[in-house]
Amino acid sequence: MTSYFPRHGDHRYGVSHYDLTLTYRVPANRLDGVARLTVLSAGPLTTLDLDLGQFRVSGVTVDGAAARYSHSQGKLRVTVPRLLPVGARADVEVRYSGSPVPVRSFWGGLGWEELTDGALVAGQPIGAPSWFPCNDRPGDKASYRISVTTASPYQVIANGVLVAKRRAAGTTTWIYEQAEPMASYLASVQIGRYQLSEIAGTRLAHPARLATRVRHDFGRQGEMMALFTDLFGPYPFAGYTVVVADDDLDIPVEAQSMSVFGRNHVDGGRGFERLIAHELAHQWFGNSLTVACWRDIWLQEGFAAYAEWLWSEASGGPPAADLARRWHDRVARLAQDFVLADPGPPMLFDDRVYKRGALTLHALRRALGDEVFFPVLRAWTAERRHGSVTTQEFAGHVQRHTSRSVGPLLSAWLYDKPLPPLNP
Repeated sequence: MTSYFPRHGDHRYGVSHYDLTLTYRVPANRLDGVARLTVLSAGPLTTLDLDLGQFRVSGVTVDGAAARYSHSQGKLRVTVPRLLPVGARADVEVRYSGSPVPVRSFWGGLGWEELTDGALVAGQPIGAPSWFPCNDRPGDKASYRISVTTASPYQVIANGVLVAKRRAAGTTTWIYEQAEPMASYLASVQIGRYQLSEIAGTRLAHPARLATRVRHDFGRQGEMMALFTDLFGPYPFAGYTVVVADDDLDIPVEAQSMSVFGRNHVDGGRGFERLIAHELAHQWFGNSLTVACWRDIWLQEGFAAYAEWLWSEASGGPPAADLARRWHDRVARLAQDFVLADPGPPMLFDDRVYKRGALTLHALRRALGDEVFFPVLRAWTAERRHGSVTTQEFAGHVQRHTSRSVGPLLSAWLYDKPLPPLNP
């Protein structure tokens, strides 16, 4: 299969761990980094291709020995001092510095972005190289240690658990560890003048002046977490953090064990609660279970969109069946010119991927009944926990858990361009 982003990622090796030591100066948008990657060879290697944006690289070592390298057009090619046989491990260190620049894409700049007073990372799908050298493909998941030093007035939020916080002369170093495997696009750093608090077990970081609105709008976070735990299985990470940036954002940002919202998503009236549900659901579908390749993005966005409907149903809003009928009517009026299970790069985040994906799940739920459908979802998240998934694997998983033949139903929704009827 052809990759949607052939200039990103290298299938000749995998990374099992990233150790990122970063220093960031907010006013100058200056990032100095040391990245240490634990690399596992999938075949005999004499070179490694890493994805890295517009930085100055000052040195690369492999297993402590200086390595030759070239860096251009987003690729850092490292010549390995000795041949790496199949299954070999190597420790690669890259020293780099510069001003982070978002990666260009169909959807604008992706990755590290300057805020009015701080920074955020929005990496999906190919923005990770904007701030660290990586093997930028969603199926290559690794554990992370992220250390960020910046001026003390700023709070730093990164993936995983805060394990240390050290103050020096005017700066603070924040160290986070993400033990569960994570795709590079889900790695994230958020920097701002935030107030930190907690609600129903969720860590909150937000501008102090928005505290009342944030606490109200996220006030049902505990009930939402309980519902999704019941429907999808145990929450897959050690904690969950919500960041509300002090800037407007077009859409919320997904990251592992974290979601990022703009101040425009907090209105004090829970007007954006469906987005809160959507981003929380991604912790199961997208972060724990991550697509092996981008063509299968409906397994993330369709599931998170359906979670919005499930939350509506459980919290006193319109039931999922009503929302399904409403959205089926809307999608039916749109062009029927794409395949859900392979939409193509420009259509990756088309609204039809989200809504037709949710409709696919609702059709499957109707066919199986709740007594089968939800156990199927819980088994899916349990069996593939912290792994990579494909559409074919999901179809096979569903079929193994029911005596009913679901192949024709799933094939019509996933591979046929015309929208199937909701009630065949």
